[in-house]
Amino acid sequence: MPKHYDPLTHANCQGQPFAQSYWTSTISLPDALSPPTTPQTFEVAIVGGGFSGLLTAYYLASHYNISCCILEANQVGFGASGRNAGFVLKGAGRLSYPHIAKKWGIQTCKDIYSEYSNAVSRVASLINQHAIQCDKQQNGYLKVAHNIKAMQNLNEQALFMQKLGDSAEFLTSSQLQNHYMRNVQAYGAMRLTDGFGVNPLKLVLGYREMALNAGVRIYEHSLVQDTKKQNESYTLYINDIPITAKNIIYTGNAYNNKLTHSDINNRYLPILSSIMVTRALTESELAQTGLKTHQVTMDTRTLKYYYRLLPDNRILFGGRGAVFATQQHDSKYLNGLKKGLAACFPCLKNINHDYYWSGFIAATFDDMPHVYFNQNIGYILGYCGAGVSFSAQAAFRLAQQIAGYQPPNLPMYKTPVPYFPFPQFRRFSQMAYYQYASLLDSIK
Repeated sequence: MPKHYDPLTHANCQGQPFAQSYWTSTISLPDALSPPTTPQTFEVAIVGGGFSGLLTAYYLASHYNISCCILEANQVGFGASGRNAGFVLKGAGRLSYPHIAKKWGIQTCKDIYSEYSNAVSRVASLINQHAIQCDKQQNGYLKVAHNIKAMQNLNEQALFMQKLGDSAEFLTSSQLQNHYMRNVQAYGAMRLTDGFGVNPLKLVLGYREMALNAGVRIYEHSLVQDTKKQNESYTLYINDIPITAKNIIYTGNAYNNKLTHSDINNRYLPILSSIMVTRALTESELAQTGLKTHQVTMDTRTLKYYYRLLPDNRILFGGRGAVFATQQHDSKYLNGLKKGLAACFPCLKNINHDYYWSGFIAATFDDMPHVYFNQNIGYILGYCGAGVSFSAQAAFRLAQQIAGYQPPNLPMYKTPVPYFPFPQFRRFSQMAYYQYASLLDSIK
């Protein structure tokens, strides 16, 4: 078992422990479901038991009565689905909506915006419909300008979002301080009304129950060791036990098995994000920070910070972590987050943290997620950090495709993920980009 798992260098993630996160302290994990012990046959085999895999299986079983199984190398919630920040946002990968409009036209931009908006409402609907106790917080997403130029850009973004049908609101620095928080670095903010925060581990375990109740077979500690095509079907081997399926779906995102999943290898860059959670703030500290909201917040840096006040008044604060997995526990990355928090709220300069952990997201070369199904093989890949929300819509659209229905005619549903050029140099390119981004973020 590799000590510092990295999707680019290790064959698989089986046997890796859960992150020692704040989320794991809030809930007892269910007993692991057993691997298959006898040969089984399904119409669809789904590799990866996170948000994407669980919801794809749920929709296949509940909407289309299609038999399917989930093959999870560890336990549900081990990967990105159980260790992210729990931000449910209508993100567009790393492409802004003006960029999307410039690339594909305003109508395609409106349609993509609609898909991302539906993703947020779909997550909220699933939480309500299935009574998932995932500590959902108040609606609202604040995007905070970290300098004057960013404030001007945010004002333009707010106007553009209004053209798309959003009720985006531009907040001056004083409005932000009076009604939301006293962030001393903030020059203003844009507020959207329909984002929210959740406990992502509780959410993914809620999806697990949904899938089981719909009749989905979930196999945990079930690493796919080999895959063979035989006539019109595929055979996947788990501990030498064959699972036969007409269709294979890969939903591990950044936690995929690079040896047996050749259809997606070299199509994404796994990027580490790191998160810390402080002790609970005192009443005095809450007053000094001016925090009057539990809404999710992100700034406008190229290497963004993201944060929110949790239900027990701790602060979750996250940002980009190490480039190389072997360095993810280096104290400089934790200290970088503490420095970022103190820059926003100076009174928290010396606050202790109770939790610190890291996890991988998957970025694509074209900066957008893809939901692709062709010739009985499909995948969802490249959320670029927006997977908590878009996984719900992506899973719904992938289930539609498997069942024989056409998704909307949008780039994310019609084209495969492009390969990275010179994939062996991805980490070094990432390192160079981080240096460039840090320079950009330091310019006022």
